[in-house]
Amino acid sequence: MKQVLVIGYVWPEPNSSAAGYHMMSLLRLFKTQGWQVEFATPAQPTEHMVDLADFGITSQSITLNCDSFNDYISQLKPDLVMFDRFMMEEQFGWRVDKYCPTAMKLLDTEDLQSLRDARLQAHKQNRPCTTADLQSDLAKREIAAILRCDLSLIISSYEIALLTDSFMISPHLLHHLPFMVENTQLKSELKPFAERQHFMTIGNFRHAPNWDAVLYLQQIWPLIRKQLPDAQLHIYGSYPPPKATALHNPKTGFLIKGWADDAFTVIENAKVCLAPLRFGAGIKGKLLDAMITGTPSVTTSIGAEGMHEQAPWPGNVADELAEFVQSAVALYVDEAQWLTAQQNSQKLLKQCYQADKLAPILIDKINSVSKNLLQHRQSNFLGEMLKHHTLASTKYMSQWIAEKNKK
Repeated sequence: MKQVLVIGYVWPEPNSSAAGYHMMSLLRLFKTQGWQVEFATPAQPTEHMVDLADFGITSQSITLNCDSFNDYISQLKPDLVMFDRFMMEEQFGWRVDKYCPTAMKLLDTEDLQSLRDARLQAHKQNRPCTTADLQSDLAKREIAAILRCDLSLIISSYEIALLTDSFMISPHLLHHLPFMVENTQLKSELKPFAERQHFMTIGNFRHAPNWDAVLYLQQIWPLIRKQLPDAQLHIYGSYPPPKATALHNPKTGFLIKGWADDAFTVIENAKVCLAPLRFGAGIKGKLLDAMITGTPSVTTSIGAEGMHEQAPWPGNVADELAEFVQSAVALYVDEAQWLTAQQNSQKLLKQCYQADKLAPILIDKINSVSKNLLQHRQSNFLGEMLKHHTLASTKYMSQWIAEKNKK
């Protein structure tokens, strides 16, 4: 029986963020293999965190820059350690190497943090994202973490191409894993056009691309409302700050709803999901949930990126403001176009996101790498080089902080 340790950046909140949903999918998958799973994190508990004990998963609080982790992992003796985002590999990866050298190291990137940040910086300066932006210090840290790990989970096909083509990462270190949708999540009957009303969007307000999308909707919505004066826009999401709730305006139909107890219910009651994302990375949870509920969506190229391969988008993709508005209005009023989009969503789910197809491939990959770990590492010389003491700056910084904290 494998002992799995997952080192989390935050406690999983599957109802708050796509990252939380993805993490719980992985944790549940590991449990279905009969593996012992422990989740450890230095993060503080949150109000929307899931109770991992309900899933038979043990949990542990750990401390950054503290030698107590050394004793902890030495006693646990995991066969597999999964890091939630590269920052956790930076913090704890060298300790895993030292005290559990035969444990397979798996990195769950969630999405490429450096890609998202590069696009954010370019957006702030109102210019295209360049190669120089992509080769930032953050990218160097993230790529180094990928190289130090035995396998990295990459959520979108676009990011796989970026890593292999632009950063020359060997494909044998990467595994494409989009969100996994269980058959139980797929509905046999979808709510029809006539039983839906209004527009909606949803997303954690603490996530910068989501907050920017809400601000952009402040420009988009008056133009939609001008053509559809009875329509409303319902904006859901966890942790809405005062600056968000201040935008609530019943007179214009721009409604900040905040936390949704059941995201699928609010999405399936809407006619159209709007996701005008101007930067970001990875796969967008709101757009996948819209597919699951059969709710057509209007998004940008970045929103749809890596999510539909060559298949038709279940709705419309538009980058210019005027085009976005017209696409949203057309989808809202044209039942035939709307129904085609809904049908496309179900085809896309079956083509790209079915858990019963994706999960066995991932488990086979993990088992294969685990079984041939020494040979796998010997073929990754750059990764082994990056573990060498002359390049282990994060290790020595952590040790310095640990000693300083003892005084």
